[in-house]
Amino acid sequence: MTTTTVSAPASAPATVASALRRLYLIRFGFALIWAVVLFLTASSIGPVSATLLVIYPLFDVGAAVVDARSSRASRSALGLYVNIAISVFAGVGLVFAVTSGIPGVLRVWGAWAVVAGLVQLIVALRRRDLGGQWAMIASGSISALAGISFFRQAAAPHSSLSNLAGYALLGGIFFLVSALRLGHNASRSTGGSN
Repeated sequence: MTTTTVSAPASAPATVASALRRLYLIRFGFALIWAVVLFLTASSIGPVSATLLVIYPLFDVGAAVVDARSSRASRSALGLYVNIAISVFAGVGLVFAVTSGIPGVLRVWGAWAVVAGLVQLIVALRRRDLGGQWAMIASGSISALAGISFFRQAAAPHSSLSNLAGYALLGGIFFLVSALRLGHNASRSTGGSN
């Protein structure tokens, strides 16, 4: 009797890294535009800022779905599905929070930032072998800490949404750094230039 072992192609990690690189670049662009527009409307919750607040976690859902599809066989897929669920709950929570005011938004956003940051940290730790994940590890850790600060800001007398813009921008920069590192690692492993 002959047994054959089917193994994953050697290019599987490279394919996942390439897909992550493209996704991270898109996430950087989205975060940059989102942060600028939110910062310009951060003094109160109006139609534009309310829409932005709900769209952000929904964009995160879409990005996690794309990420999960490209990482289906990896150990990070479960964390991505958890992130999808967390972000859906955050989007729904923000639909209601925008009607209650900035403190309510900061509380929902803070809870989401803490839990999603911890999930991001776990996923990034599991992806260390792909390279370029130190930025995602830092981003997940900072997200959890920022979430706690959003809770504290919600109790401040003149709370604002501008810190959410800074949070998104910093997260976008971490995605850009990770994308660049993934591209650099791919270039080194193939011997080409990127």
